[in-house]
Amino acid sequence: MIIKKYIVNNMSEAVTRIRYELGKDAVIISQRKIRKKGFTGLFSKKVMEVTAAVDNGTKNDKKIENKKNTTSRPMEDSLAAIKKAMDKHSDNSKLSVEKIENTDITKASVEDYNNPKIKTEREDDLISEMREMKTMLSSMASNGGNLFNGKSELYKNLRNYDLKENLVEEIISRVSLDKSDIDESEKIKKVLGHMINVAEVKDNGVMVLVGPTGVGKTTTIAKLAGRFALIEKKKVGLITVDTYRIGAVDQLRTYADIMNIPFKVVFSIKDMEAAVDSMKDCDVVLVDTTGRSSKNKMQISELRAFIDKTHSDNLHLVMSCTTKNSDIKSIVEGYEVLNYNNIIITKLDETTTYGSMLNILNEAQKPLSYVSVGQNVPDDIKRLDINEIINLVTGVDSIC
Repeated sequence: MIIKKYIVNNMSEAVTRIRYELGKDAVIISQRKIRKKGFTGLFSKKVMEVTAAVDNGTKNDKKIENKKNTTSRPMEDSLAAIKKAMDKHSDNSKLSVEKIENTDITKASVEDYNNPKIKTEREDDLISEMREMKTMLSSMASNGGNLFNGKSELYKNLRNYDLKENLVEEIISRVSLDKSDIDESEKIKKVLGHMINVAEVKDNGVMVLVGPTGVGKTTTIAKLAGRFALIEKKKVGLITVDTYRIGAVDQLRTYADIMNIPFKVVFSIKDMEAAVDSMKDCDVVLVDTTGRSSKNKMQISELRAFIDKTHSDNLHLVMSCTTKNSDIKSIVEGYEVLNYNNIIITKLDETTTYGSMLNILNEAQKPLSYVSVGQNVPDDIKRLDINEIINLVTGVDSIC
């Protein structure tokens, strides 16, 4: 005789598990509602403890348990085995047979589980549930797995632009409030136009770039240096504090040598002021910083100490257009302590949708200064106007 207890949420789950593990000849001995053990169980909802038994017909329980009902026993032996199992269960749980009879599962219900008619009805219920699930999956497949069923076309279109859900709802709300006699697409552009801010960039003095690792700060610094020095004919200086990343200093030094501009490496906070003072005759001084995790407050504080020594009020947070929407908020909030005043968005060439641009600008509530659209120095850095950003976000234009 194999006796097994199951902790389940409902009777349907219990029957399914019992049939799978013990076979169709298993019978339910008792059930009761309990709470999970431990302190956390005190506040959890009650679950069901169901005890089931099956006669293995041999001393080797394990072999018979894995053997799926290859033998059957006479009804009289089965009923005797059930009674024996019930008596044993009653002794172990200090319950009398009378108490078991008073539970929700009575002797009658135990017999019901042996009743072929009731067994068939329960099997039909399981089959019906499986058919319902199959129908649901087929429906999802026919709809292309569309998660936006029941949503408006406007909602679907905006979500397809890769815009965050809260931003989509805000846009829809603003569009619905616009009672002007123009097309919906024009209303969307109008709303987006009010949500996007483009910076009047100060291309002079000390300009500091900050941001997480891997967003392309060093390459962006090189592009800006090339733009200012080669195209706008300004006198440019380069400073880097990124001594952590292997090859970062050599990379920027190579660009500085090619463009014939002064270059300084800062290893400590006390060296920063001296480096900036040495370039006071430059029109613009670009400072490359070490990439830091926005979650590491100690590293951000260390970075702030370096930036304070530059005495700059021209800080740009560099973020990648490929950043996950779920990470944008934590990055923006993590760098707020540095009081950045502009946003640079990179890697527009590495994505096919540009909704994350609007997600970043909306989360940061700061104007956009530059975008990076490729790897070429200095060509692939641009300033976009509001209409160009809207056309990218809404899929009218693309970078590649």
